[in-house]
Amino acid sequence: MTNLEPAPAIRTLDEQRCEFARRRGVAMPLAGMVAWAIVGVAGAFLPPAAAVWVLFGATGSILFLGLFFSRFTGENLLDKQRPKNVFDSLFLHTVAMAVLVYAVAIPFFQADYTSLPLSVGILSGLMWLPLSWIIGHWVGTFHTFARTALVTAVWYLFPLSRFLVVPAVIVAVYAVTIIVLEVRWRRIHRAEPSQGGREPGEAR
Repeated sequence: MTNLEPAPAIRTLDEQRCEFARRRGVAMPLAGMVAWAIVGVAGAFLPPAAAVWVLFGATGSILFLGLFFSRFTGENLLDKQRPKNVFDSLFLHTVAMAVLVYAVAIPFFQADYTSLPLSVGILSGLMWLPLSWIIGHWVGTFHTFARTALVTAVWYLFPLSRFLVVPAVIVAVYAVTIIVLEVRWRRIHRAEPSQGGREPGEAR
C-alpha cells in the first residue's frame, strides 16, 4: 500500500535551537528550588546524619520533580507528540553530567560531611552554563556564577550552619532565575501573537 502521508519536515539545528529557546523553561528550576528548600528545612531541624540523606534524596529527585511539574507549567516534558529536538537530548546530557558529580562529592563527604552542600550545590549548578548558550540568554550564566560565588562564600562564613545557609542561597538563586525565565517567556510570546501565548506542542 502506498503511504500517502507527507514526510516530516527536516528542521535545521538553528530552527530546533530557536524552538527550544522559545519554551517556558521553569519546570526544572522550580523542581530544583523545591528540592533545595527541603534540604534547607532538613538542615534546620534534623541531625546531620539525617540531613545528609535528605540532601542525597532531594537533589537526586530533581529530574523526576521537573517532569512532574512540567505537566502543570504547560511544558509537559513527557509529551510524545512534541517534535523531536536535538537540544532536548543535549539538555538531558547536561542533567547526566550533574548527576555524575556525586563521584566527586561522595569522597569529600566521607572526609567531611559538611562539604556535601558545597560540592553538590556548585557542581550540579554547572549545567546552567551550556543551557544559557542554548537559549541565547544570560540567565543561565547568572545562575551558575551567582550560585558558585554565593555558595562558596556562605560555606566559609557560616561553618556551623552549612546545611541551612547553602540551600537558602541556592533557593534564592533559583527564585531569581525562575522570575527571569518567566518574564523572558512572556516577552517572547507577546511578540508572537499567532502562538496564542503557548509554545508549540504545549497542552491547551
